[in-house]
Amino acid sequence: MPFLEEIKKYRSIATIGLEKNVGKTETMNYILKRLKDEGISVGITSIGIDGESLDQVTETAKPEVTVYEGMHFATSEKHFKEKNFLSEIYDVSSATTALGKVVIGKVLEEGKILLSGPSNGSWIKELIEKFYKMGVSLTVVDGALSRLSVGSPIITEGIILSTGAALSLTVDEIIKKTGHIIRILNLPKVEEKKKDVLVNFESGIYKGDLNGKNYKRLPIDSLLSFHKLEENIFKDGCSLFITGALTEKFLNNLNKQNLKEKIELIVTDFTKIFASEESVKRFLKKGNEIKVLYKTNLIAITINPVSPTGVVLNSKEIIEGIKKFTDLPVVNLREEKDGR
Repeated sequence: MPFLEEIKKYRSIATIGLEKNVGKTETMNYILKRLKDEGISVGITSIGIDGESLDQVTETAKPEVTVYEGMHFATSEKHFKEKNFLSEIYDVSSATTALGKVVIGKVLEEGKILLSGPSNGSWIKELIEKFYKMGVSLTVVDGALSRLSVGSPIITEGIILSTGAALSLTVDEIIKKTGHIIRILNLPKVEEKKKDVLVNFESGIYKGDLNGKNYKRLPIDSLLSFHKLEENIFKDGCSLFITGALTEKFLNNLNKQNLKEKIELIVTDFTKIFASEESVKRFLKKGNEIKVLYKTNLIAITINPVSPTGVVLNSKEIIEGIKKFTDLPVVNLREEKDGR
């Protein structure tokens, strides 16, 4: 396994798919099997419903999550009752999800399970700590579609990214979209002296000088109120810290400004960026910067060249294209399992 040793360095990782059916659950199964072979104490959960045998949107077969003796798991009461293996119950949450309370158990024999764990990131973080106290050395969290928050470095320490033919039937488009996410994940971390100041700020948008001094809260409630600001308020360059989301509209407004000096944009982490590749590239091309308070550790990228409808793309072309954006392992797990 090309990235097993790297995974073992972390206490928690998230598997994140850029679209449904890009092989995220297959990636999780691949990881769990090899961690089991290495004798690593593992805990697993999900921030969304995962492991279903039939995808509810495309009605295509999905791989189930396979667990092994000794592993810990957390899932809803509903799916705990539906599992097909013996287990020991360690804990039941007081809080509930749409599918009931979350049950923490220990696997007593190999089997398959549906994962539907905590419903938000802070609860996931609490669960990771609970697993750790139970002797788990690595927690693997299966992230759900459009809920990249579980990959935030505030919650999990590392990410395995999954992409493939379900994202697009065009190789170039897969490479483009995946490359954009890799760029966002690799945004530089802000200097420690600035971070020490910014982490204490409450919700809002703050403007300071490029040296990280004199930050003041702007008189707007959100980025949607951009039009209320004085014209050319950013023309002389500045450092902007946004505690919420960096939106397409706000970035486009900045791109229209007549700037004399650069703007340094700072967000909490990559999950706060909701802007297109074109807007981000245009902003950066002008000499501006985007930085994060907390940097994400991208560990590897897995690809699934087969679409839900059965179309098979050239995996080598996808891998070679993605490798232009990163030095990290880019792997077709189906070929990896076949020994090719």
